[in-house]
Amino acid sequence: MNFAKITQAAHYTPQQVVTNDDLAKIMDTNDEWIASRTGIKSRHITYDENTSDLSAKVVESLLEKSGKSAEEIDFLIIATISPDSLMPTTATITQAKTGLINAFAFDMQAACSGFVYALAMGEKLISSGRYQNGIIIGAETHSKTLNWADRTTAVLFGDGAGGVLLESSQTQHFLAEKLQSDGVKASSLTSRKYYPNSPYSKIYEAESNLVMDGRLVFDFAVREVPKNILATLKIANLEADDIDYYLPHQANLRIIDKWPRKIKAQPAKFLVNLQHYGNTSAASIPILLSENIDKQILKFGSNQKVLMTGFGGGLTWGSILVKL
Repeated sequence: MNFAKITQAAHYTPQQVVTNDDLAKIMDTNDEWIASRTGIKSRHITYDENTSDLSAKVVESLLEKSGKSAEEIDFLIIATISPDSLMPTTATITQAKTGLINAFAFDMQAACSGFVYALAMGEKLISSGRYQNGIIIGAETHSKTLNWADRTTAVLFGDGAGGVLLESSQTQHFLAEKLQSDGVKASSLTSRKYYPNSPYSKIYEAESNLVMDGRLVFDFAVREVPKNILATLKIANLEADDIDYYLPHQANLRIIDKWPRKIKAQPAKFLVNLQHYGNTSAASIPILLSENIDKQILKFGSNQKVLMTGFGGGLTWGSILVKL
């Protein structure tokens, strides 16, 4: 029987760092206002890089760490809601930049849940027995989609990319998953609406900025994500404290702080880094994973149980439980 396992992780963020104090120079805000409401102190913002550029850096790092050649990679999935273009996909652009000549490549769009969704799909591809090596990336350049005069959204987001290498394994490493969505609440978080522009359709003005009902999203995340985590644990027949670490989507520290109590887990098991990166959407979980691998808090081959959980526009949410 074929299984999949994560064997490497990598991340990349633009060099330009924008602090809360920097934002206070261009909008009506300040460090105390942002930090007290979100936990965010700074974020990385791209100056001259696209989402494919960030993704290519992650691919190159994964290949270097693993010692694999570009030709050995069978597929590339990039989760993003800030692509270089709708066509060609960011994944195929990244493929060309990194020489993954034998890989098929495509984008996946599930907002801030994107990496969890993409990782679940990648695991199925490996487990089918048809593919041996795949790369899953979450990458965003949200700075290009924001209304920088809107302090309720612009202060929240940052740019970055993170990803993992998946390889075939003889032992099980993916223990459980639960993916969910609710299109009824889709209007609570929207971005980049594309409208018909033909002589046979009514023409609308396109709206490119991210728009969010912050209270609704906050309440949804606090209420539904813990239920999803517990459901995932139940599938694996595990309790909350059986998990070594939780890797939550890095949206808001006030949200993350509520989850341990709701699932009866130790708060120290919830890893965070949003103070330095802000909300990087589909990139937040893989950046968090890679950073903590680099710090040796998480270690491949350790059998640590790690639960990744994301939520975002769609609405989408989901968790995936893996053994490192």
